[in-house]
Amino acid sequence: MIKIFPSILSADFARIMEAVQLVEEAGADGLHIDIMDGHFVPNLTFGPELVASLKEKTNLLLDVHLMVENARHFIHLFAEAGADWLSIHAEGAVHLHYDLQLIKKLGKKAGVVLNPATPIHSLTEVINEVDFVLLMTVNPGWGGQEFIPGCHQKITRLKNWIKGQQLSLPVEIDGGVKIDNFEELIADGADIFVVGSGIYRTPDPAATLRRFKEIAAAQERKE
Repeated sequence: MIKIFPSILSADFARIMEAVQLVEEAGADGLHIDIMDGHFVPNLTFGPELVASLKEKTNLLLDVHLMVENARHFIHLFAEAGADWLSIHAEGAVHLHYDLQLIKKLGKKAGVVLNPATPIHSLTEVINEVDFVLLMTVNPGWGGQEFIPGCHQKITRLKNWIKGQQLSLPVEIDGGVKIDNFEELIADGADIFVVGSGIYRTPDPAATLRRFKEIAAAQERKE
């Protein structure tokens, strides 16, 4: 089932709760929250307090993406704050296997993130420990970037590689997803779509999200 996770990185930070309520009412499947530390990526965003506050005020699944150095130091904090899904970068984990096991021991869904230039085979030794794979389709750190065209093939290769491992894991993509390229990205094999500026920076974000959902439903009927 195709899912849409709006990313609050592209929302008005002074009106975060309004932005969350808007997409919840419009049918979002989850909420994507980018945690940036100013080291792993050159930007700073949110802390566990925001996640805890959102947990109290929305029923949406909270998909927390840790773009941080030493992710292990953050896992407990965000798990306790109320994250439902936690994803960590293959590029930034010294002991990736251990960290994924820790996320699962805390009762959360564990994901590995690959940057655009990181090869798929980086997942080989941990693929049996993950619940989903998050593929960055822009270089991480900033919202509103354009989709990297070469990632079309990478999405398909990743999906086929997962099937080749005799697994059924969702492929989540993050970066440059818009109404205009959505159908093509579905055809590439993506299952979960993080959408930031493609929703929040349109004239009517709620209507845009509903349009994403309509397209997704139409594609699912074709299958």
